[in-house]
Amino acid sequence: MSRLHIHIAVDDIEQNTRFYCALFGSQPSVTKVDYIKWELMEPAVNFAISKRGSKTGLDHLGIQADNDGELTAIQSRLQQAGIAGQEQRDAACCYARSDKYWTEDPQGIAWETFHSLDTIPTFSNSDEQAAASGCCVAEINKSGGCCAP
Repeated sequence: MSRLHIHIAVDDIEQNTRFYCALFGSQPSVTKVDYIKWELMEPAVNFAISKRGSKTGLDHLGIQADNDGELTAIQSRLQQAGIAGQEQRDAACCYARSDKYWTEDPQGIAWETFHSLDTIPTFSNSDEQAAASGCCVAEINKSGGCCAP
C-alpha cells in the first residue's frame, strides 16, 4: 500500500497533538517527546494543484467527507476540543459546490473539511474574484479568498 506523507514542523507538540487527534478522530500511532505520527487508513487523499492562489506553496490542507454526517462529526470533534472554526454552506469553489468547515492548526495552516454537493462549470461564482484574490483560502486566514463567506 502506498500512502501520502505530510510532515509539518511545529512549535508546541502537545497543542498540535490535541488539534490533530480531534481533526482525524484518532490517536497517534507513534508518540515520542519530539515526534508524533498518525498512520491513517482514512481519510484517503484528494490532492489538487492550481494556479489560482495568491502565492505559490502550501495553500491549505483538507479532509473531504463522504457525506454531511461525516462533515458534522469532524466539526463536532474540533469544537469539543475547543478549536475554533468557520462553517460555510453551499460554497462555490474549485469547480464544486460544497459545505465546508475551515479551521487552522496551531501553526496557522488552514484546514478545510468539506462535503462536495455538486460540480459547477466555473472555478467559483466569480472567476474574476477568484483570479484576483486566490480561491480556496480560508477566511480564518484573513486572505479574503473566494471560498470565504
